[in-house]
Amino acid sequence: MLQEFRQHRMVMQQELQKVIVGQDLVIEQMFAAIFTRGHCLLEGVPGLAKTLMVSTLSKILDLGFKRIQFTPDLMPSDITGTNVLEEDDEGRRNFRFVEGPIFTNILLADEINRTPPKTQAALLQAMQERQVTVGQETYNLPEPFFTIATQNPIEQEGTYPLPEAQLDRFMFNIKIDYPTLDEEQRILASTTRGERHEPNKVLSARAILNLQKLVSSVAVSEYIIKYVASLVRATRPRDESAPEFVKELVEWGAGPRAGQFLIHGGKALAAMDGRFSVAIEDIQKCAIPVLRHRVSTNFQAQAEGMTNEDVVNRLVKDIPTPEIPKFQEKG
Repeated sequence: MLQEFRQHRMVMQQELQKVIVGQDLVIEQMFAAIFTRGHCLLEGVPGLAKTLMVSTLSKILDLGFKRIQFTPDLMPSDITGTNVLEEDDEGRRNFRFVEGPIFTNILLADEINRTPPKTQAALLQAMQERQVTVGQETYNLPEPFFTIATQNPIEQEGTYPLPEAQLDRFMFNIKIDYPTLDEEQRILASTTRGERHEPNKVLSARAILNLQKLVSSVAVSEYIIKYVASLVRATRPRDESAPEFVKELVEWGAGPRAGQFLIHGGKALAAMDGRFSVAIEDIQKCAIPVLRHRVSTNFQAQAEGMTNEDVVNRLVKDIPTPEIPKFQEKG
């Protein structure tokens, strides 16, 4: 089953790359989030195909897709939906719930930091419990459900930084960088000819739910759990296991959800590679996108030019990996 899954994943990548040039690491992290019921926050300057990547992904997966353009005047009911008063033929008045765009499988929250926190908060319940409460009624969202949000890191005017509770709901914070010279030449060659490439559908909603179950059954050894716990605890400056540089440079560290997401991400990477157990390297590969938005550096770090990523990278290098005993051969 894992080999079949690996094959599916390669086909998905090929279909996505009919439209998207390069960005292999970003695509891998998005797949990992989807197969573990996670949400993604994509960060990058305008014109790096963030929106195109998400809309193409929804075409490959036979899923519902809605896009919300977040603006300063957007209201929570514009996302969740609202109760409408209707009159029937006999003159009786009833409230009817009209679903908002959140009732879909893949929700693209475009430029999420352009709307005030009260509207951003409309996503909190949906992202955690996969439900929406309007008035006295609670409605379940369709399965599978993912939120993929985008934000532009260079604009500060007219933006509202995401509250920590909202940031913590995102499994991965994925930074999209500029393409390489070769990739940029391929982008220019393929997009200026007027040709349109339509990707084929690879997986249905039911297939994705089955694959999510498969990924969750990937084995995790006690050594991996010990390593993840020590890595997450080392990000907290008040923890006795935290290295000196964390106590000096970090304001506050990651919570237990970071550890859960590290293990989920490791499971997805192992499964996509056709392996049935998580390796230390899988956890280290997930460390930056999982911890980047959960570690807050202080003024001292800024003065020294250290970013959150630098702190996480140093932790991955410094935290010793647990010794895994070798199996002894019986004589």
